[in-house]
Amino acid sequence: MATDTTITKNVLGVYQPGSAYMVGDGFPVRNLFPSNDLDRAVDPFLMLDYAGPQYFPPTDHPRGVGEHPHRGFETVTIVYEGVLAHRDSTGSGGVIGPGDVQWMTAASGIVHEEFHEKAFATKGGTLHAIQLWVNLPRASKMSAPGYQTILNADIPAVDLDGRGTLRVIAGSYLGQKGPARTFSTIQLYDIQLKAGGCAVVTVPEGDNSSIFVLQGRASANGSREAGEAELIVCERNGSQITIDAQSDSRLLVMSGTPIDEPIARYGPFVMNTREELVQAAQDYQAGKMGHLS
Repeated sequence: MATDTTITKNVLGVYQPGSAYMVGDGFPVRNLFPSNDLDRAVDPFLMLDYAGPQYFPPTDHPRGVGEHPHRGFETVTIVYEGVLAHRDSTGSGGVIGPGDVQWMTAASGIVHEEFHEKAFATKGGTLHAIQLWVNLPRASKMSAPGYQTILNADIPAVDLDGRGTLRVIAGSYLGQKGPARTFSTIQLYDIQLKAGGCAVVTVPEGDNSSIFVLQGRASANGSREAGEAELIVCERNGSQITIDAQSDSRLLVMSGTPIDEPIARYGPFVMNTREELVQAAQDYQAGKMGHLS
């Protein structure tokens, strides 16, 4: 007779935003990490900025953030409401709206801009999005940069016994594979649960796993309830997470294999050493990361 060896992940804690600020003039964000000093507990994830939901009145000058560089990691932007337009120095670009995801690999260096899409800005509306930074291992930090537009229609959705849905952005769930191409082993799930609904997630043993609550109230593996803009962080040991919704909820599950390498950061650069940060700044100033035409 087979024995179930699945071990439940214990919960390390429930965290509120550690800071709030404006990115450019179009992204009012609340930061969950790194402001809560969770580097080791969320590795390979580096940053979670929660933008909005906030209404922006009509304007002829789209709000956002202009040309700026990145090196050493990937940015993942998930849009729930609103429409964003992106351009970068690889020549890539795109428009993403509700349900869409933008996965940009900065790696050896990229320059990009991100604004409210022109028609959305002209009409006005609510912006609601998340931006994650995902670290790259030392061996991949100087890889070629790249860009993926992942449309809502291309993201598989799994029914959760009629009490919700789970969209697989990265990784896999019950045989459904997410479309995102990743350097690190990552599971990224967009979950909607009705009150009383439950999602059982199994991740690789030793993964760092956390659940961000965008809307509603939910608990995981017996944790205290987490509400809007709160983060449930699990311990590394174990592989199973049972999420229970106390009210209609929207959640983002992030799980990844820890890189466990030194992290050196300075603004838009994340490397392993201070010397590499200095080199990144020099390379950007010398135009080696390109520019937007």
